[in-house]
Amino acid sequence: MKNQQPIPPKLFLRFFRWFCHPGMLDYIEGDLLEVYERNYKTLGKRKADWRFTCDVLLLFRPGIIRPRKPYESTNTFGMYQSHFKIGWRRLLRNKEYSLINTVGLVLSLTCCILIVALINHHTGFDDFHFKQDRIYRIVTEQHRETISYTNSVPSPLGNVFRENHSYGEEVARMYHEKDVMIVLEKNGEKILFKEPNGFAFAEPSFFDIFNFPLLIGNQKTAITDPNTAIITENIAKKYFGEENPIGQVISYDNKIPFTITGVLKDFPVNTDIKPEIFVSYASFKDFNSWMASENAWGGITGGMYCYTRLREGVAPEEVEKSFTQYVKQYRPNSKNVHHYRLQPLNEVHFDGRYGGVMEKSDLWTLAAIGLFLLITASVNFINLATAQALKRSKEVGVRKVLGSFRSQLFWQFIVETGLITAFSVFFALLAAYLSVPIVNSYYHSQVPQDILLNPILILFSLGLIVLITLLAGIYPAMILTGFKPVLALKGKITQHQLGSFNTRRSLIITQFAISQVLIIGMIVVMHQMRFARQADLGFQKESIVMVDIGSDSLNQQKSLKTEFLRLPGVEMISMCYAAPASTSNWSNSIRFDQDSEEVNFRTNMKLADADYLQTFNLELVAGRNIYPSDTVREVVVNEALLEKLGITAYDEALGKIVYANGGSMAGPIVGVVKNFHDQSFHNEISAALIAPASHMYASYAIKLNGKSALATLKDLEKLWKKQHPDQLFEYSFLDEDISKFYEAEDRMLKGIQVFSFIAIFIGCLGLYGLVSFMVNQKTKEIGIRKVLGGETTQIIWIFGQEFLLLIGTAFLIAAPIGWFLMNNWLQDFSFKIKLEGWIFLITLASSFLIMAVSVGYQVLKAAFINPVVSLKSE
Repeated sequence: MKNQQPIPPKLFLRFFRWFCHPGMLDYIEGDLLEVYERNYKTLGKRKADWRFTCDVLLLFRPGIIRPRKPYESTNTFGMYQSHFKIGWRRLLRNKEYSLINTVGLVLSLTCCILIVALINHHTGFDDFHFKQDRIYRIVTEQHRETISYTNSVPSPLGNVFRENHSYGEEVARMYHEKDVMIVLEKNGEKILFKEPNGFAFAEPSFFDIFNFPLLIGNQKTAITDPNTAIITENIAKKYFGEENPIGQVISYDNKIPFTITGVLKDFPVNTDIKPEIFVSYASFKDFNSWMASENAWGGITGGMYCYTRLREGVAPEEVEKSFTQYVKQYRPNSKNVHHYRLQPLNEVHFDGRYGGVMEKSDLWTLAAIGLFLLITASVNFINLATAQALKRSKEVGVRKVLGSFRSQLFWQFIVETGLITAFSVFFALLAAYLSVPIVNSYYHSQVPQDILLNPILILFSLGLIVLITLLAGIYPAMILTGFKPVLALKGKITQHQLGSFNTRRSLIITQFAISQVLIIGMIVVMHQMRFARQADLGFQKESIVMVDIGSDSLNQQKSLKTEFLRLPGVEMISMCYAAPASTSNWSNSIRFDQDSEEVNFRTNMKLADADYLQTFNLELVAGRNIYPSDTVREVVVNEALLEKLGITAYDEALGKIVYANGGSMAGPIVGVVKNFHDQSFHNEISAALIAPASHMYASYAIKLNGKSALATLKDLEKLWKKQHPDQLFEYSFLDEDISKFYEAEDRMLKGIQVFSFIAIFIGCLGLYGLVSFMVNQKTKEIGIRKVLGGETTQIIWIFGQEFLLLIGTAFLIAAPIGWFLMNNWLQDFSFKIKLEGWIFLITLASSFLIMAVSVGYQVLKAAFINPVVSLKSE
C-alpha cells in the first residue's frame, strides 16, 4: 500500500456509496466529493498513501459507515429523547436567547389565556338553565323622535300574555329594586343591612323557568302567599349565621315585612339575575300600587321584567306579531309607540341596548388583541432564531458532516422551540392564575380562579404549545437545516441563505404597526375621557354630595334641610329627584300650550325645589326661577326643549302651559335655562323640564365648602342619625357618580394601556433580535470602515437609517388603520374630540423613542468596538 496514489475521486465516490448509509447520500455526497477533490490535487503531488481516504471515511464512523444493507428504522423514542437532552443543554448555554424568547412568549400567552378565560366566562352566562334555548325576555323598543331601547315592559303585559295566548309554556314577571335596606330585628334591636343587589318581587313561575334550586322549602308554594320571601344560602348565613332562617321575619326599609319560607342554593357567578332575596309578587301592591295595577300601560319603569319559556315549535316572530295588538288596544293615542320584542336568554348578557354588560364586539376585539400578541411573540422568536443562525451555521455543518439527516436536524430545532413554548405556557398559566383578581377588578367581572382548570382552557393551552411551536419554529428550522456543510464550515453562509432580510423587515414592520395602532387607540381614548370629564357640563358637579332623603314626611324632610343649612360647611341645599346628570331619569311625554296631541320626543323630568338652579349653578337665559312650592305650579325648561318645539325667541315661550304625566302636572313656563348635559357624552342633550313635586324627591343635593368637606360630612351624618336612627346614612359625590358614566371606556382604556405596553415590550425584543442580526452581519464592515477613517456617527447611521425606515413604514400602515378604528369608536359619542394630527405625531415620536431605547445599546456597542477585534472576529 506504500507509495500508492490516493484513490481517484470517482473511485472514492463509488467506495463511499458502498459503505455509507443510503439515507445520507442526498445530503453530503456533493459536499464530500468537493472536499475530496480539493485535497486529492494536493495529495497527488506527494506520494500519499490510502490514509487520507480512510481518514475521510472515518469521519462517518458514529454508526454511519457500515456494509450496505437495507434501511433500518431508528428508535423514535430514543431519537426524541436525544433531541430533548440536546435542546435542553442548548437552552442552558444560551441563557440570553432563551430568556428573551421566554419572556416574550410568557407575556403574550398570559394575555391570551386571560382573554380566553374572560371569553369563556362571559359566553357561559345563564347557560345552565333547563331548555335555555327556549327562554326569552320580553323587551321594548320605544319609537318617538328617535328609537330608544329598554329591557323592561309595562307591568300588566306579562299577565295579559299569559291569559290571552298559549305561546308561553311558562310566563313570569319580576320587579327588581336595587340598593335596598333590609331590616332584621334581634332581641329587640334593629339590624340594618344594605343590599346593593337589592331584592325582587317575583311570581312563583319564575323558578319554573330558571334553574335556581330551592334547598329548603316548597318551590311551588314558597312565595305564593303575600309577605313571604326566599333567600339564598349566602344571605341566610349573613343574616342568621347557623340559625334556621325559616319563619324569620325581615322587612324592606322598615315598611313591608316578609316571612322567610325557603332557602335557595347560591347562584352561580355567571348569571345576570343578581338579587338574592325574592319576595311574593302578591305583595307588590304594597310597594307600588300603580305598577301593581293591571291598567298600568301608561309607562315603563326600569326593573320590571317579563320572562317566558316558549312551547316547543313556537317561532319568536309569531309571538312578536301578537304583541302589536297590545299597542293598539292599550296605548292607542300615545306618541311613544311601543314595539315589544323577544330577546333570547343567551343575548341578554351581550346586548348593550338592553343593559347588557359586555358587547360581543368587545370580546372579538380582545380575541384579536390576543392573536396579535401571539403573532408578535412568534415574530420575535423567528427574528432571534435567524439572528443566531450565523453562530449555529458551523454547528449545523459539523453535524451534517458527522452524518445527521436534515430531517433529524429539523426536528431538533422544533424540539428546542417546543421546549421554550412549553416552559412559557407553564409560566403563563401561573401568571394568569395570579392575575385573575386584577382582571376581575379591571373588568368588574367574577372570573373564578379555578377557571384555569377548565377543560376548554387546558385544551387551549395544549393547542397553544403545538401552534406556537410550529408557527415560530418551522421557518428558522428550515433556514438552519438548509446550510451546505462545506459553506457552513468555511463560514461562507450568505445573507440569502440565512433567510430573506426583507422577511425579517416585514415581521418587524408588522410588530410595530400593531403597537402603533394600540398607541393611537390609547391616546384617542385618553383624550376623549379627559374631554368628557373636564368639559363644561352646564352645571356645577364639584363639591356637591347627594344624600338619600329617607322616608320621613315632607315636614320632617324640610326640617332636616334647615338643620343641614346651619352647618358652617354647607353653602346650599336642594331637595330633588335627581341631579342634572344622572342615571336615574324619569322620561315623560308632554303636551305644549294649545296642542291637542303630545309631542313626539321625550322630556327629562327634573323634579326639584326652588333651590335647584342655585345649588347646581344652572344659568337662566330667559325669565326667572320657579317660586317655592310643593306641587307643580310653574316650570323652567331648557333650550333643547324649545328647540325641539321650534321656538327660537325664548321670551315667546314664557307663560305658555306645559302638560306632563298625562296632564296631572301642568304649569306655565317662567324661565329658560342654558342647556346642560343630563346624560353621558354618548347622548344628545335631552329636552328637560324643572318643576317642584315634593312626593317625588329622592335626594338632598348639598353644596359643600371644599375646604371642610370631610368634617362637614361627619356633621351631616350626626344630624341624619339623630332624626333617622333606624336608617342608613348614604351619600355619594356627584362628580364620582358622573365618572361612572364612562366605566366601560375606563375599562377599555386600562386594557389598551396594558396591551400596548406588552406589545411595545415584545416589539422591543424584536428590534433587539434584528439589531443582533445586523451587528453580526456587519461586524467586518464596521471594522473596515473604522480602519479607513469612518466616523462613529456614520456607523451609527448605518443602523439608524434602517430602523427609521422600518418605523416609518409601520407608521404608514398603522396611521390609516388607527384613524379608521378610532373614528368608528368615536361615532358612539354625540360629543367627541376631533382626530387631529398631533395624535399621530405623538405616536410616531414615541415609536422613534422606543426604537432608540431598544437598539441604542447594541448599536453604540458595535460603533465603539475596536476594529482589531471586529476584523479578528471574522
